[in-house]
Amino acid sequence: MPGPKKLDPSSSPRALLGAELRHRREAADLSQEDLGAPLFVSGSFIGQLEAGTRRMQIDQAQKLDEVLGADGFFVRNCAALRKSKYPDHFAEAAEAEREAIVIKEYAPLLIPGLLQTEAYARAVFRGGLPTATDDVIDELVAARLERAQLLTDPTTPLVWVVLDEAVLRRHKGGRAVMAEALRHIATLAQRHRVIVQVLPFSAGAHTALEGPLKLMSFSGAPPLAYLQGLGTGQLRDDPSTVGQCELTYDLLVASALAPDASLALIESVAEDYAHENQQF
Repeated sequence: MPGPKKLDPSSSPRALLGAELRHRREAADLSQEDLGAPLFVSGSFIGQLEAGTRRMQIDQAQKLDEVLGADGFFVRNCAALRKSKYPDHFAEAAEAEREAIVIKEYAPLLIPGLLQTEAYARAVFRGGLPTATDDVIDELVAARLERAQLLTDPTTPLVWVVLDEAVLRRHKGGRAVMAEALRHIATLAQRHRVIVQVLPFSAGAHTALEGPLKLMSFSGAPPLAYLQGLGTGQLRDDPSTVGQCELTYDLLVASALAPDASLALIESVAEDYAHENQQF
């Protein structure tokens, strides 16, 4: 089992809090389970706070200050964690995403944010927020493209995505936008930066009909599952839920086209969009 992840306390507020939390817990001779008990959270949750994969909430900071005699340190520094460019229901997941070494995702309707082009992201946000100002849309697009910078690293995180065929077929932004978006995914797959599989319509009923799924694994911290709905999202760490989500993803992979066949389909649909666009 890997040891605790070494954090650079200067790299982010979460890293600072995580490193300090681990230091004070060990100085108090408490296990992660011991410290989790008065907060009514699991030991694995404390481990995730220490590893910087979970966001500390203000009520947790208050209790940690009390239990560890930290003289308000955690409350004072927790405020910085509450500032995020992402919606509240996704902010913690976005932070965890930056620490993940493996990201697996099933997308039933949209290209996942990490794989989106600027034009596609703009079309998605404009469709979902038809009355928003251009400035608001610009900020959302910029934040999404910033997330995609994770893929500039040649190997980490490993990203494995299963796209429902509906992702390829539903127009967002027009044919030219769709052609560009699918070619971008194909390029990432051809460069071996991501693994992409398509779950075809012919697969019929499957294990994730109720919605999207994201799984994240970390070095030195337990895995997380992110479950999303309309304007809502839940980051789950309980082993039974994460285990069920991992099984769900494995079954989706088994029902999906192989990576080579998936790439061929993505390229074919992209060419269809490009050809159709030239006719108009």
